Amino acid sequence: MDDAAKKTALRMIPYGIYVMTAEADGAVAAATVNWVTQTSFSPPLVVVGVKTDSGAYGIAKKAGHFALNMLGKGQQGMAFGFFKPAKREGDTISGESFHTGTSGAPILDSAHASVECKIVEIVERGDHHIFIGEVIDAHVAKEPEGRADAAILEMKELGDNVFYGG
Repeated sequence: MDDAAKKTALRMIPYGIYVMTAEADGAVAAATVNWVTQTSFSPPLVVVGVKTDSGAYGIAKKAGHFALNMLGKGQQGMAFGFFKPAKREGDTISGESFHTGTSGAPILDSAHASVECKIVEIVERGDHHIFIGEVIDAHVAKEPEGRADAAILEMKELGDNVFYGG
């Protein structure tokens, strides 16, 4: 296989930007993720590719649940802030205020929307495992104007040199 062609082709898949959060035994995780999609209407299921050596992976797996916080246009700074390990200080995670959702997962107050998910399965293949999450609660903090999918921050909006995949 031509590695350059593989990398270019896989980078053509568009990605939204999300912050996955979880809390277990007082430890909190928050990480920018982008390998996300809905896979079922009934029950509502989403999948998230999570890097196996990340703190978010271990904490979410232990908690058995996570939240996906949807970032909107203009929230690039927030996305970059969660590229590094999260730090909790009072009611903030890496400087962002949050509240606890019904699942126990942190919900970022400035996220445009969020879904809380119960982990129903983990597919353990490759360097990112797939969390299959059943949506158990949903929140909309900022109602989108027009199409909901047009409101999401996209990977391409993080700059010409920011890629994930390939």
